[in-house]
Amino acid sequence: MKSRLYSIILILVFASCQNVEKTEKPDNLIAEDKMVEVLTEISIMTSARNFNKRKFEATGIEPQEYIYEKFGIDSLQFERSNAFYAENYTEYEDIYLRVKENLQGMKVKLDSIRDVERKINDSILAADGGIDSLQIDSLRLENDSLELEQEVLIDSLINPRSIEVQ
Repeated sequence: MKSRLYSIILILVFASCQNVEKTEKPDNLIAEDKMVEVLTEISIMTSARNFNKRKFEATGIEPQEYIYEKFGIDSLQFERSNAFYAENYTEYEDIYLRVKENLQGMKVKLDSIRDVERKINDSILAADGGIDSLQIDSLRLENDSLELEQEVLIDSLINPRSIEVQ
């Protein structure tokens, strides 16, 4: 009885030990720097589509084709490169940290542009003598709500739930 139990356990141990093969490095592996750019662009495209799907679809842009054409890659090359980097966790984590840094840098630039636009709009409103302070405050409230929508978009760029082209 014990020998059967040991035999069953031995068979289970051997069956559970699998030879997990790692993905070989593809011949046309996308370089890390380029992969960061590709994933950053995918994140932006995904967020733009999620922010206003109708408006995005009206542009006629096909996200996958756009990405592949822009970076001179194809879907197979991207999938193989992505699978290779995904198996190498530390490299993949570094890539995604750099993507996040890129998106945060873009947010800083957009914020500074928005601040300049706001100052210009305020000076135009102040220069026009026909607008009183209540109207300026009303226009600022409208502008603030638009800025809040932009903040939501920017936050979705920096903290995407998944960076993937569908």
